[in-house]
Formats: sequence, C-alpha cells, structure tokens
Amino acid sequence: MALFAVFGIAYSWVHDSGYDGVPAGLLAIVVDVILQPNTINTVTNAIHPDKTSTAWLANNAIDKAWLGGKGMIVAIIAGMIVGWIYTWFMKKGITIKLPEQVPSNVAASFTALVPAAAIITGATVVYAIFSKAWHTTFAEWIYSVIQTPLQHASDGPAGVFIITVIPVFLWFFGVHGSIIVSGIMQPLLLANNADNLALYRAGKLSLANGAHIVTQSFFEQFITVTGAGVTVGLLVFMLVGAKSVQMKTLSKLELGPAMFNINEPILFGIPIVLNPVMILPFILSPVITGFGTYYAIKFGVIPPLNGAYVPWTTPPIISGFIVGGWKVMLWQALMLCVTVGVYWPFAKKYDKILVEQEKATATTAK
Repeated sequence: MALFAVFGIAYSWVHDSGYDGVPAGLLAIVVDVILQPNTINTVTNAIHPDKTSTAWLANNAIDKAWLGGKGMIVAIIAGMIVGWIYTWFMKKGITIKLPEQVPSNVAASFTALVPAAAIITGATVVYAIFSKAWHTTFAEWIYSVIQTPLQHASDGPAGVFIITVIPVFLWFFGVHGSIIVSGIMQPLLLANNADNLALYRAGKLSLANGAHIVTQSFFEQFITVTGAGVTVGLLVFMLVGAKSVQMKTLSKLELGPAMFNINEPILFGIPIVLNPVMILPFILSPVITGFGTYYAIKFGVIPPLNGAYVPWTTPPIISGFIVGGWKVMLWQALMLCVTVGVYWPFAKKYDKILVEQEKATATTAK
C-alpha cells in the first residue's frame, strides 16, 4: 500500500508539472526503501510460530510492514519531497542533455541521472544522520513521532466527529466531502486497518491488545455505507411512504446504486444538496451510526473490526459480515434501520412540499 502511494505521489507531482513521471516514481521507491530499517530485530520460531526472539538479527532485509500501513506517512513525505526536487531539477534544466541524434528513449534515461544522484545522495545522508545521531531510521522516527500519535488521535471521538460531520457538511454545498476527508484521513485509517488485521491474524484482536476502533472499514461500512449521509433511510421512505411523483420516480432509479453505496441520484435529484429541509437528518444519520458503532465497540457490544479491506462498493450487510462476522453484520443492519426513523419525518415534510409543487405545476399547465 505504501509502495504504491510513494510511487503514485511522486509520479503525479512530476507528471502534473509536464515531465515524465515514471523516473520520479521509481526514485521515490528507492528513497522510501533507503529511509526504512534494513534489519529485522524480531525473528519468529519456524517450529513454534507463536514464539518470537530478539536474540537473532536479519540484516539487509526489507520488512514488508514498512511497505504497508506502518510506512504510509513516510511514503507520503518521501513521494512529495522526491516529486518536488525532481521537478525543480527539470525546471532549472539541470540535467544531462544529449545531441538530437540520440534516440528519445535513450536520452530520457540520461535526463534523470543528475536529479537521481542528488536525491539518492540526500536520502543516504538523512539515513546516516538518523543512524549515527539517534540510532534509528527516518521511517521509525516518523512512525513514533508523527504517525502513531495521529493514529491514536484519529481513533477517538474527535476522529469520529471529523469523518461523520465534515463529509456531509461539505456534501450539502455540493462538494464531494467524502473524497476531501479521505484524502486527509485515509492514510491513518488504513494504517489502523493494517494494525487490526495483524492482531486478527495473530488471534489477539481486542482493545486490550491495542486494536483500533476507527479504521477505514469503520468509515466505509458505518459512515458512508449506502452513500454519504447513510441515505438508505430516505430511500426506504421514498419507496414505501412517498406520494410525490419526483420521490417515487427517483426511488426506482436509486434502488440499484444504493446497493453499491452510490447515492448521487438522491443527493442531486431530491435534492439534498442546498436543501434546508433535509440537512438535519443528512448530518444526524452518520453521526448516530458513527458514534453508535464507536461506543458499541468500546463497550464490547460488537468486536473491533478485523482489518479486512473490502471495496467501498461492496453491498451492505455482506460488507458487515466480512469486516467483523455475524455480530457486526447484525449491528450494521440495525444502524441502517435506525436511519429510517431519522429521515422519515423530514422526508415526509419535504414530500408534501413536492406534492404541492406538482399540483401547482399541473394546474398551471391546464
């Protein structure tokens, strides 16, 4: 995950600046690996996998943990720095320039040599400084000083508030709040996911052993399930309680997409966007499902989510079972039912407004 991120960030930075992004992406991977530990201090007993020892040391190794959620923050930093430095060299023209007779694909390979030498040398110097001065690596320092505190900060009521309220608040003004918040929170939530998955595989998934409550699965299966605002409650009213032609028609169009957590037809068709009648349930539904699930895990009603990452388009109930078993599946179903009660009175009021508008339109047409 971090390996893809570090390549993609550097590539996008350079590509968006008008240059070939592939060399920068590959350089970012090199830098990411240089900044990581090259030793593994804890070795698992091959005969007894449940036993580990620190008496042995594996040298010149790449620990896969740093290529996943554990190394996400350092990957983001490395990708951005490499992208910026590489672009600076390109803009200043500090590259090896070959005659026009040289084939373009050959010339391109030489273009990256100067920035590559500078970037790799810089990364090696940073590695040496942290190794000699603090007997650690840049990746380990970032993890302990920045990533771990941020993960814990995201794993509490403040984190739940951010991922429940801000996305729907932005959506109300027509801005894709889920993407904006994910851009900031997703690295932390994915890292929390990875930690839970490691505990689950070891048979130690519990809050006492350090499991996280707020993970990427938490966000997608309880905050944005059936779409931002958990609009399944509104859809149920539209299917069984609506009297206006607009709501009845949209309910048929939205039924299929809602099964895969897509709700733009409702957001822009009812609409919920810039609709003062619907803003309260639109914000309240994810707040209830989010905080309800948070405290359900905190007090042991349901177990922590197991860290399995499923595509966000996975239908609800099925996704609940995958990320937590039958208890989480039933809890997810309960939360979806709760949203019906949240949306119903507001949807009913807005439905009456639509009916009156449709009557007025029909009268005018006659």
